[in-house]
Amino acid sequence: MTYVVVGAGPSGVIAAESLRKSDPEGEIILIGDEPEPPYSRMAIPYFLVGNIEDHGTHLRKTKDHYEALGITYVQDRVSRVSPADHSLTLASGGTQSYSKLLIATGASPIKPPIEGLGLPGVHHCWTLEDARNIIELAHDGAHVVLVGAGFIGCIILESLVKRGVNLTVVEADDRMVPRMMNQKAGGMIKQWCLEKGVNVETSTRVTKLEKNAKGTLNVDLDNGTQLPAHLVVIAAGVKSNTDFLEGSGIEVKEGIVVDKYLKTSVEDVYAAGDCAQGPDIAGGWSVHAIQPTCADHGQIVGKNMAGIKTPYKGSLVMNVLDTVGLISVSYGAWEGKGDGVEVLDEKNYRYMRLEFEGDKLIGALSLGRTEHVGVLRGLIQTGVALGQWKDKLKEDPQLIMEAYVATKYV
Repeated sequence: MTYVVVGAGPSGVIAAESLRKSDPEGEIILIGDEPEPPYSRMAIPYFLVGNIEDHGTHLRKTKDHYEALGITYVQDRVSRVSPADHSLTLASGGTQSYSKLLIATGASPIKPPIEGLGLPGVHHCWTLEDARNIIELAHDGAHVVLVGAGFIGCIILESLVKRGVNLTVVEADDRMVPRMMNQKAGGMIKQWCLEKGVNVETSTRVTKLEKNAKGTLNVDLDNGTQLPAHLVVIAAGVKSNTDFLEGSGIEVKEGIVVDKYLKTSVEDVYAAGDCAQGPDIAGGWSVHAIQPTCADHGQIVGKNMAGIKTPYKGSLVMNVLDTVGLISVSYGAWEGKGDGVEVLDEKNYRYMRLEFEGDKLIGALSLGRTEHVGVLRGLIQTGVALGQWKDKLKEDPQLIMEAYVATKYV
């Protein structure tokens, strides 16, 4: 049995390890397309601010970790999948056969339609090489423009602020982290950033980048403003890496469509992580591009590929973010369906909103508080019936710990 795992991020690495535990004898080949050992993108911000060296981002620190497990690591890119003959075409020109295949190719940053995007000094912050380029330019006092204030953008924002740059954030939507926070909470994060010395332009787009006579960049905004920049960082979202599957017969929508066993529409082919559109706890099918989902996918899919049938219970949309010291959290269906309650202390940057469906908590937002946020996740993920505690929470949303204790063993 030859197992091939395409993608050396958290899903791919954990899947390869799960496969080895489930099948001690099978051949396992792990293919990654970057000139680095397998690493975590979530560790890049720590590298940016100098808290760790680049090897600190590596997913496994032990020397010869993969060799010791009998996992062959190959640095190459898959350009084509041919399920009919169970083979892959590699960018290097070779081929690789498989008995069972896992696609865990993750996602790539979106390139917005901005003139001058290819100029020197313009970088995404997605790979270790991107981070190295940013470190060269993001010196103390440098003028930096960050395009995008979504979840990834705000993680990068935190790192850039710690490097001492003069930072302007440009976000096309009307608030910061719009896919994580509602208008009220997103607006509070913006105000917090402004008070911390970060210039934030919402409902604004970059229209053009050009080199100036000083050798730096001019950044034109659609509100008529022109900003100087030593560095422009693009964080305009990501999309699943699935283009190489064209013609394979593997069904792709938002991501690669998988069933509850993380199996694709094609026999012997599975998908996991940021490229997989799998089950969520709300009963839908979504791409949840977060590391906890990637890790869960990896564990489950390794068992299923080895013949140990293990259904995936579904992932939960969840994000926890630290924006220059302000903690924000969103879980589940935080957008709500009208049956919600909130408590606000705008002066002290504290906010909570709970969303209900029937007597179940289905979503939550929290800003400026760290206590009991895990309890929010537990109440949503378990889907426990709150009974009379729903009314109590609607009267005082801060009674979440009491509600959790009261319903834990129901």
